[in-house]
Amino acid sequence: MEPQPQPTADTGRAAADSDRGTAGTGTAAADTAATVETVFRIESPRVIAAVTRLVRDVGIAEELAQDALVAALEQWPRDGVPDNPGAWLMAAARHRAVDLIRRRENYARKLAEIGRDLETTAPPEEPSDPDDIDDDLLRLVFTTCHPVLSPESRIALTLRLLGGLTTPEIARAFLVPEPTVAQRIVRAKRTLATKNVAFEVPYGPDREARLGSVLDVIYLIFNEGYAATAGDDWLRPGLCEDALRLARVLSGLMPKEPEVHALTSLLEFQASRAAARTGPSGEPILLKDQSRGRWNRMLIARGIQALSRADATATGAPGPYALQAAIAACHAHAYTYDETDWKTIATLYGLLAARVPSPVIELNRAVAVSMAEGPRPALEIVDAIAAEPALRDYHLLPSVRGDLLQRLGRTAEARAEFERAATLTRNAPEREMLLKRAADTGA
Repeated sequence: MEPQPQPTADTGRAAADSDRGTAGTGTAAADTAATVETVFRIESPRVIAAVTRLVRDVGIAEELAQDALVAALEQWPRDGVPDNPGAWLMAAARHRAVDLIRRRENYARKLAEIGRDLETTAPPEEPSDPDDIDDDLLRLVFTTCHPVLSPESRIALTLRLLGGLTTPEIARAFLVPEPTVAQRIVRAKRTLATKNVAFEVPYGPDREARLGSVLDVIYLIFNEGYAATAGDDWLRPGLCEDALRLARVLSGLMPKEPEVHALTSLLEFQASRAAARTGPSGEPILLKDQSRGRWNRMLIARGIQALSRADATATGAPGPYALQAAIAACHAHAYTYDETDWKTIATLYGLLAARVPSPVIELNRAVAVSMAEGPRPALEIVDAIAAEPALRDYHLLPSVRGDLLQRLGRTAEARAEFERAATLTRNAPEREMLLKRAADTGA
């Protein structure tokens, strides 16, 4: 075989420059694609909300928003990222909505129905009216959390349309199969369409209940991240962040609603403890053992501010989330566990139990009473609710009872309760902690 000529220094440099040019082009395209994905995740809730007002169907609105995403992925790498990428996506999706309406129905009749000239839709670089966008976003919040949907469907649809999470991300977060999440979302969209659920913010007598449903969905999302019900992780920070972001957005959209500010306050306080709630190996750390120096003081300050807004806008007795936020504030104000104002916390739990009767709230009240008055009266509270059906398989019932029995010196009974709690939890780190507590009783 004839020997191949070796590249000269010039040809070698040219080859290297060529490689760098190719790599640079690929990197630029990848960077632009990443920018598109990031912008879409941030802007998609507003885009979907605005388009839903036009087409009156959240499923179709999401498809049109996805079409706008595809267009951005095709055009932005070629033409550059627009100065106002959110407005570009909004206009692109709205243009597609106009085209869809024209195809499906008589344009003049549709024009009269929605009361505006859709032919004057803003060009891609012209931003929409922020007030209109906020109103649409609020309508979308109430739609995804509509009581006609199951709690699981509300959570999945809210995370999908308002949180910007993909179906695989939601499935991983809740440890359920991806097809299950996909079906929940599909069924939710179908239910909203077949039930002709109005795309509106409720007013009148059902407003409070509907708002309660919205707040409960956000709280459930946060709680699953704060203390995961199953799996190998005690915390799922992503869910906490998504829920807190939704709560903050809702506070901005509904500034006169005290319970919205109260929920935001509660989540700020709870999130402030996240770094101190697990050890080096991900093991749970109980409140009394947490290093409070690791609590996030900025989030605590935000929690205090949100609670002040809740107090300032309240016109009657504090609501359930205001009471829970006040309890969280008591913990936040204590620089050590021993400085905690347990008497006030026990009183607040009493008010909460009167406002929202629940054996779970009574169980929490028992913990506060045990710290304020001792384990004996607390055990009486626990034993009084032990037969409640809602607590039958609730692992925290035997966990709390075990703690009280251990403090009373009844170690053999305490060990049995901790072991029972370990069999009921589906969270691996929590199970290990409960078994360790059982062993530490020395019984």
